[in-house]
Amino acid sequence: MSKSAATKYVLIAILVVLYAAAKQQGFSLPGRSSVGHHSEITLQSVFKAKQSDVQIQGKGVVKKILADDRKGSRHQKFILQVNPAQTVLVAHNISVANRLPGLKTGDSVEFYGEYEWTARGGVIHWTHHDRSGRHINGWLKYNGKIYQ
Repeated sequence: MSKSAATKYVLIAILVVLYAAAKQQGFSLPGRSSVGHHSEITLQSVFKAKQSDVQIQGKGVVKKILADDRKGSRHQKFILQVNPAQTVLVAHNISVANRLPGLKTGDSVEFYGEYEWTARGGVIHWTHHDRSGRHINGWLKYNGKIYQ
């Protein structure tokens, strides 16, 4: 068996285990029902498994506002506390979507985007619509309004 085939089988096995664990905790796929606090468990599981390129939904409280990234596509950046032990960086593309106006520490933000693993807790990006239609549309929900 080739190394790439073995890697694929390992990734499939990890996804099956994560799906079974998430289902046991009451997780359901976004769009089928509200994920609520169970998404934090899934985010925590994905972090522990060091996975990336995972579409995920969740929520958190703004812990820190960071300076916008102005290189290439502009991104509004902030850190969310998603559970007592984990934070995640949100990189929201404001070259495509509207920024979250008036965002401040302590505000609650819901998200649906792509998770990328980092040792610091991970990054959520693709929190906007894809103009080319090649990627799943993401979003941020802040003060009752969807930004994508």
